Amino acid sequence: MVPELAPGDRLVAVRWPVLELGDLVVFRDPELPDRVLVKRVSRLHATSIEVRGDNEGPSRDSREFGPVDRRAVLGRAVYRYHPSARAGSITRRGRYDGRSRR
Repeated sequence: MVPELAPGDRLVAVRWPVLELGDLVVFRDPELPDRVLVKRVSRLHATSIEVRGDNEGPSRDSREFGPVDRRAVLGRAVYRYHPSARAGSITRRGRYDGRSRR
């Protein structure tokens, strides 16, 4: 999958009552709580979610640290405001099946 974000992108994230597959979510790293990660929802459970990075090779995600507690989710990324040339809404991707796509 082509990565949605690039290093240096700045985002607006909002609390979102319902998460869906393909949403880009902001959450506290389960292993380093002072660190914030942005990943795509790949699987939903009653009390947790599994997340995957769009650039799966170097990505730290649920393959490494397991499911993320839903309470750790700070919000859903909805808008990129910097850099201005790439500013715009961030939309959910089609059904995420965990396989790389281009």
